Amino acid sequence: MSTPAGILLIDKSLGDTSMHACRVVRARLRRGGAPKRVRVGHAGTLDPLATGLLVVMIGPYTRMCAALMDQPKDYTATIDLSATSETDDAEGPLQPIAGAVPPTTEGLAGALAALTGVIMQRPPAYSALKLGGRRAYDLARRGSPIPHDMPARPVRVDSITLLRYAWPTAEIAVTCGKGTYIRSLARDIGRGLGVGGYLAALRRTRVGDLRVADARTLGQLPDPLAQSDLTTFT
Repeated sequence: MSTPAGILLIDKSLGDTSMHACRVVRARLRRGGAPKRVRVGHAGTLDPLATGLLVVMIGPYTRMCAALMDQPKDYTATIDLSATSETDDAEGPLQPIAGAVPPTTEGLAGALAALTGVIMQRPPAYSALKLGGRRAYDLARRGSPIPHDMPARPVRVDSITLLRYAWPTAEIAVTCGKGTYIRSLARDIGRGLGVGGYLAALRRTRVGDLRVADARTLGQLPDPLAQSDLTTFT
């Protein structure tokens, strides 16, 4: 195989890192005859505890990563309002909120509306952001100190829709721009209501015009991978 070119839509599994998916794709391409140094990247990290659409870019298509990362994204998220988390997700440790008063559906809808638009958002301390060249979540897992006063930055949240609510969990659908952390939204929704708030589950369903319904898990990908297995576009 000459240098492959195209994209793969991966439905990332719970617990996998985005780079693990890229390593698997590279290995299968090489088994299919691709050059040893074939370029493989992704258009937007998913945290290990998130599932869903990971767009893997191959060969010259890696030059399009930045443009694709700028596209709007859709997520479905489950928020637990009964506790807070040091990581803002279920990886914890969790701190239950004693005496939390369950908000009404109307109150929850108001908290969602308050976080729609261009907002200032503080990223989670445990995140894929790089600190000293290392991912923050990698440093945290190795016991290295992580600053909990990460500076807020502007992000765009196009819409937040309440799908289901039964205390203490709420399921929401989010459409947002580049750099938005759904874990931070979960945390800030809870703070706005005076209760807990951490991300219990997250799934990315769309990046631009690309949808998870058209994706395959790593286990469903051919091994080896050939050029004919890749999607190309102009």
